[in-house]
Amino acid sequence: MSVLPEERKNEILKELNKMGKVKVVELVDQFNVSEETIRRDLMILEEKGVLKRVYGGAIKTVFEFEEPPFTQRTTVNQEAKVKVGKKAVELISNGDVIVIDVGTTMLEFAQCLENKKDITILTNSLPVSSVLTESLNQYKFTGQILLLGGQIDPKQQSICGSLTEQMLNQFNIDKAFISAGGVSIQNGISNYHLHETLVSRKMVEVSKQVILLTDYSKIGVDTFCKVCPLEKVDVIVCEQPFPEEWRNHSKLEEINWIKA
Repeated sequence: MSVLPEERKNEILKELNKMGKVKVVELVDQFNVSEETIRRDLMILEEKGVLKRVYGGAIKTVFEFEEPPFTQRTTVNQEAKVKVGKKAVELISNGDVIVIDVGTTMLEFAQCLENKKDITILTNSLPVSSVLTESLNQYKFTGQILLLGGQIDPKQQSICGSLTEQMLNQFNIDKAFISAGGVSIQNGISNYHLHETLVSRKMVEVSKQVILLTDYSKIGVDTFCKVCPLEKVDVIVCEQPFPEEWRNHSKLEEINWIKA
């Protein structure tokens, strides 16, 4: 199996999310690379806070039903997230009203947004709103930005709560760009944080089209809170092709999978 270094790290993370641990000897066989290469991959991933190296391999970092803080996740799978973000921007039409969810993938998406006219963007992400404000000031796109109100989570740099959900009810939204902690056939889209999940559910409910942005490490993974079943999603943008194990599932026939 010959893959690029970033793809290999993504596959390691996917295996880690499924099994809770990985072994160096098994990864060496799987990817047909040296032990030194695998150990270097694990060291890089440990520095990013997504695993802990142990004798002979690595184990998943435990965060008690929550993911690492936002700033700790910004460099994890960054190359894949940039690809997804660039592709997702192509789905925005001039004049659209869109809502952008929280998360590091959404931040990369916001940084890629340009050459769009008269768009209205709602978001409950503080970093996304900051990036978009700077882009608007630099005339990278035209339109307006609405930062949803509510309670601030400083660790995840998000805004959530009943006020956030109530505000979303006031708008006619064309497209919701949502994130995920996990994506599986059985449990659909899931996330780590209850209050952020409730806001994501409301985004899905009030939007005409639901677009999921995810890197491949989230596929086949279930996290704490369910956002929505896969049938509620219209488009999935991912840096990898449609998963082979998902083929022949009738509930997925209406989903438009876009490889970034």
